[in-house]
Order: sequence, then structure tokens, then C-alpha cells
Amino acid sequence: MMKRHHIATLLALVALTLCTGNAWGGNVTFKARLDSATLLMGKTTALHLEITQDKAATGHFPGEKLDTLNAMVEIAGKPKPDTTDLGNGRIQINRDLIIQSFDSGMYVIKPIPYVVNGDTAYSNQLTLKVMPVDVKRIQAAIAQEQQEQQGDTLTAAAPTSEIHDIKPVEVPPFKLLDYLPDMWWLWLLLLLLAAAGIYAYRKWWRKGVNPLKPVKKRLPPYEEAMQNLQQLKARQLWQKGQEKQYFTELTDILRVYIDRRFHINAVEMTSTQIIDTLKKHEETRAVNEQLEMILEVADFVKFANASPLADDNEVAWQRAVNFVEATRPVETANNGKEAQS
Repeated sequence: MMKRHHIATLLALVALTLCTGNAWGGNVTFKARLDSATLLMGKTTALHLEITQDKAATGHFPGEKLDTLNAMVEIAGKPKPDTTDLGNGRIQINRDLIIQSFDSGMYVIKPIPYVVNGDTAYSNQLTLKVMPVDVKRIQAAIAQEQQEQQGDTLTAAAPTSEIHDIKPVEVPPFKLLDYLPDMWWLWLLLLLLAAAGIYAYRKWWRKGVNPLKPVKKRLPPYEEAMQNLQQLKARQLWQKGQEKQYFTELTDILRVYIDRRFHINAVEMTSTQIIDTLKKHEETRAVNEQLEMILEVADFVKFANASPLADDNEVAWQRAVNFVEATRPVETANNGKEAQS
């Protein structure tokens, strides 16, 4: 009976010893496995570490110095560990180590320690076989590939045994796109927009014209002049003591009318030049004297600071109306008569 008792106790101790390789205290399980137990020298493989423990427990690798597993097996990389919640207050920590070796042989990866709450658990022991690289075989394969490439080149380039002269250096054809920087289309678009802006400025905006705004159709010369004369009279400038402003606007109305009606640049002419030019025109000979009187009085008021009488102001306006009426285009006059009839 005593022998049986000792044998049972011994078996229990052996079982407990074997269990402590992978489990400790019934709370932590630490397993290790390799992607491949055979590795070509210089290549890498993954060592998977799987730790199962209580969620509230705190564990770590001693010193966190997982740089080498032994003198011949190195750790080339340590990806970030992953934790999975198993429920019932248990978690599983998965950590991978990328290992490699540069010497062939059979190597033992000893159990890796893991400390949890002051106690240490160990992973199972692994064996890694590192195979040498067959250099001669690789060299033979490279040489064979080079021979095949050389044979294909000779077959394609030299179908005959003739020897040809060395060809001169060829100049590549000129392509503008090769000299343009990246995003050349963006630079071209900016250049076109700048050119369009300069054109619009010179053609419209410098003259105060907005091309996007619809242009109101301008009245014919006669209607425009008569409208402006009526508006000038309604403003009563000379009655307010603004005789100079009154005669300036009166003569401007007549200058613009003459410019548009007879295509004479009266806006840029002096009074004398306007009179001399209109004397040569058939339609203005009869009323040229009235225009001359208006311009003469206006020059005295504007340049000599003369103060005209009230009648002079009224007469000047009436003479301007008479001049415009007398030089009214024939078509406009006929249309007016037809409208009255």
C-alpha cells in the first residue's frame, strides 16, 4: 500500500510539472507556435504567442527585451499585440514575433517567460530548422537565364552573319510636352485667363463699360439732344445763379449732337473751328449764325466770367432748340409728320 501511495504521489507531481509548462495556477495559459518549423537562411517566419489570463491581471515580459531568442535566432519585427475579450472576466493576448536566422542549423527556442502579478509563466519549447541557401544552384539558374536572354538578343538582332558599322547617335524628335513642367495644362489655363482679363480691361473696363451688363440702346442724335435740352431747362441752373454751368452743359449738348449728327469731332474742337467746319456743310448753312451766337455768348460766360442777362439765357436755349430742329434728319422729320397725321 505504501508503494502504491508513493507511485500515485509521484504521478501527481509529474502531471503538475507538465501542466506548469503551459498553464500556471489555473489562471494563465501561455502557448507558442511557429508558422513554419523549417526556414530558409535569411528568410523570416512568424512566432505566435497566445496568452490567456484574467482580465483584471497585469502581465508583462521581463524587461520587455524581446530582441533575440538565442544566439542564432533574431527578432526582426514586433507587430502590435492584439487583445480579445473571451467573456467571464478572461482575455486572450495574441502577440507575434517576426524571427529570422542567417546561419543554418537546428535551433531550440527555449520557453519564454511571462510575469503576471509577480508570478512567472512559461511558453512551450519550440525547435526551428534553418536550411542553407544552395548558392551553386542559384548561380546556375542565373547563368542559364542570362544565356537564354543573350541567345534571344542575338537571334533577333543578327539574323545574318554580316558585320555592320556602329550607328550614329540619334537625336530624339522634339516634343513640346517633354519640356513643359508638370501640371502644364494648369499654367496654360492661367495664361489664357490672364490674356482674357487684359483684353477685357483694354476693351471695356478701362472705358467704364461692363460687358456683362446689357447695354441700353442709345437714342438717335435728334431725340437725345432734345431730351437733354428739356432736362437742362427743367433744372433752372441760370435762375439759381449758375450761368457758367448752364452754358457749359448747353454747349456740350450741341457738341455731342453735331458729333453724332454730322460725324464731326466737335467735342474736341474750339468754337471757331466748329463754326468754320459747319459753314462747309449744306445742311447747317441756314442756321449756322444761331449756333455762332450761342457759342460766342457761352465763351464770354465761361472764360471771361461775364454775367448774361436773363433774356440772353432764354434766347440761347431757344436758339439751341432751333438749331437742332433745323438740322433734324429728314427721315426723322417725315416720321414725325406721319405720326401727327
